[in-house]
Amino acid sequence: MDTLRKVTGGLFLLLAALGVVWASGLTPALPNAQLVGQGQFSRFGFSVYQAQLWAPLGRYVSGEPFALSLIYSREISGTKLVQASLDEMQKLQAPVNQSKEWRAALERVLPDVLPGDSITGVYHPGEGAVFFHRNQRTGKIEDELAKYFFAIWLDPRTSEPGLRQALLGERP
Repeated sequence: MDTLRKVTGGLFLLLAALGVVWASGLTPALPNAQLVGQGQFSRFGFSVYQAQLWAPLGRYVSGEPFALSLIYSREISGTKLVQASLDEMQKLQAPVNQSKEWRAALERVLPDVLPGDSITGVYHPGEGAVFFHRNQRTGKIEDELAKYFFAIWLDPRTSEPGLRQALLGERP
C-alpha cells in the first residue's frame, strides 16, 4: 500500500507539474477555470508543495474569483499548516491575535496532508472561500480571513516573491 501511495503520489505531482491537476469536481466552484501560473515552494532545499493559481479563462484579476491549489510533497500535520498560515498572515499585519475564531476556522479547512495530497481554496470576493482536500469539501472561511489567507501567496509583500511571480504568470 505504501508503495502504491508513493507511485500514485509521484504521478499526481507529475500531472500537477503539467498543469492538469484541476479536478473536474471543482469546476462548478469556479467555472471556466484555467491555470494562470504555478511554482514550487521549498524550504531548506526540500520541496514542500507545488502551488497553482487558477482563474476564469486563465486570467487572474484582483477582486475577482480564483482558486489556489497546493499539492504537497511531504507529510505535514494540519496543526503545522494552520500555525504557518497564521504566522505568515501576521507578517502581513493581519489582526491574527484579535481574531481567535480564525484558528478554529483554519483548523476546519486545513487537514493533515500526505505526499500527493492537494488542498484547494476557491475564493469568491465578498463571500469568502470554500476549501477542498482530496477533492472533498472541508469547509468555508469568511471573507476577511480569506483575504488575509490568500495574501500569503498573492500580496506584493509576501515572504515568497518568486513564488508569487510564478503564480501570476509573470516569471520570464
